[in-house]
Amino acid sequence: MKPSTKTAQNGNIELWSEAFGEIGDHAVLLVAGANAPGSMWPDSLVSRLVQGGLRVIRYDHRDTGRSTTRDFDEAPYAIADLAADALAVLDAHGIDRAHVVGLSLGGTIGQLLAIEAPERLRSLTLMLTAALDVDFAGAYMRAMNGETSPGPLPGPAPDVVRQLAAMFTPGETEAEEVGRRVEVWRTLNGEVAAFDADDFARRERAAIRHAGTPAPATAHARAEPVPLQRGAELSQVDVPTFVIQGGQDPLNPPPHGQHIADLIPTARHAEIGELGHALPKQLLPKIADLLITHFRASN
Repeated sequence: MKPSTKTAQNGNIELWSEAFGEIGDHAVLLVAGANAPGSMWPDSLVSRLVQGGLRVIRYDHRDTGRSTTRDFDEAPYAIADLAADALAVLDAHGIDRAHVVGLSLGGTIGQLLAIEAPERLRSLTLMLTAALDVDFAGAYMRAMNGETSPGPLPGPAPDVVRQLAAMFTPGETEAEEVGRRVEVWRTLNGEVAAFDADDFARRERAAIRHAGTPAPATAHARAEPVPLQRGAELSQVDVPTFVIQGGQDPLNPPPHGQHIADLIPTARHAEIGELGHALPKQLLPKIADLLITHFRASN
């Protein structure tokens, strides 16, 4: 599976991307979570989608991987700018419309695209994420302080957000950094799905080689969030939407997925009971099959 690479341009930001599959097949744009490069989407998942007759594109967010990295204090930005980056990647590959799949922060970006550029989406899949009307940043900070979130939707697990805070204190060596990242993924994975530490270590070593540095990306935590009132606009979305909830997701636990599906008239919802906030290899075939079924129904 040999990809072709392109560099997209959004203003003074360059975005590294790679495409798999045949030109002319319907395109899938995979949008990674916060501070994650495109390789967050495992090769075996990409391969299964390509075998389903799709052209798959994954890319490095700004401040990750091989895309432009800048001092955030000197060049601050908003989550909305990351949505514009996604459109720039589609433009660079000459793609008018794509099936967009967003995980976690990628799901936030996907919701923005469905509101602001629906003509660019064949379909939308939102995985392990929260709706635009949810104050995730506030819930995250309350969890950090050991406080519960007000309202009917649960907040992140406090032990998980405290471990995520360790990203600001990276390992002193590459081996220590890989080990630290693997333990974060272990926590995000949850306790139901089997966790293959060696597989996640391999992914993280590859990500470090790709980026050329073991320093973790952290800038997205400082990006200006989407105003909560934009969640009301989801009622106008007419893009075919599929919401995947992880039953063990410690950051956006049930019923966050159902809440999104209730807001978007075109949405349907599925819960994978053993799935946490990670992509363990044994669940990738199931996830790929769900995605392909949704894409085919949306064409």
